[in-house]
Amino acid sequence: MQERDSEPVVLEDVDDHAGLTFEVEEEDREESGKTVRNKGIYLLPNLITTAALFSGFYAIIAAMKGIYDKAALAVFVAALFDGMDGRVARMTNTQSAFGAEYDSLSDMVSFGVAPALIVYSFSLQSLGKLGWMASFVYTAAAAFRLARFNVQIGQVDKRYFIGLSSPLAASVICSLVWAGVDNGVNVHVPWVAVAIALLTVLTAFFMISNFRYYSFKEFDRSRVPFAMMLPAVFVICAVASDLPIGILAVTIVYALSGPVAALWGRNRRKQVAT
Repeated sequence: MQERDSEPVVLEDVDDHAGLTFEVEEEDREESGKTVRNKGIYLLPNLITTAALFSGFYAIIAAMKGIYDKAALAVFVAALFDGMDGRVARMTNTQSAFGAEYDSLSDMVSFGVAPALIVYSFSLQSLGKLGWMASFVYTAAAAFRLARFNVQIGQVDKRYFIGLSSPLAASVICSLVWAGVDNGVNVHVPWVAVAIALLTVLTAFFMISNFRYYSFKEFDRSRVPFAMMLPAVFVICAVASDLPIGILAVTIVYALSGPVAALWGRNRRKQVAT
């Protein structure tokens, strides 16, 4: 009776993972189909992600100390670093599964936990249970948004985000806090605190919605009419005249662009059908 050939079984070296180790191993599939093991991580993109994580952590510490304007600014700095790490990884061809997971965890701290704690300490704590529930709804929505984004990579049009991205949602919340601090608004007045809670929950809803938001990922390679530069200059001047209010207005307009575009598209389809 002829014996059937069996594929060789490769046993992992147990000693590689024994004792105290800080090594990271990843499996990469080459173009030839061969799977290779790479040890270590890419320094530059993960260093930028660490800077984003540090900014989010500092924002939490600043909010605990009642320095709300610096806490809000730290979240904006985290958003800046978050936009850099992916571009740097693509430019230097240093993308990795570890980097993607690390970036997602950093985003959860900087854009999920930090904004919720900032707005809770700033205003929502005066509402008692309603306040921390609104903050938790935002945090949970950010976690759902990041998880959905991870599983939809490569399946959706890169020109659009499905749901409001977590950095933009954090910008809405933190610009609101910054504007409140800068203008001396009494955010502990019941109706003001309730309005902030409603905006927090609404922003959370936009994150987990199916509204499409333009991602601007191909904006730098797109041609626009020359006349578009004049409105852009006016917007920049308006934002610069009162930075907190200007950023708040821009982020709210962007957050509303998703549902407005969805309603506009539905009405146009109804008109075409009739």
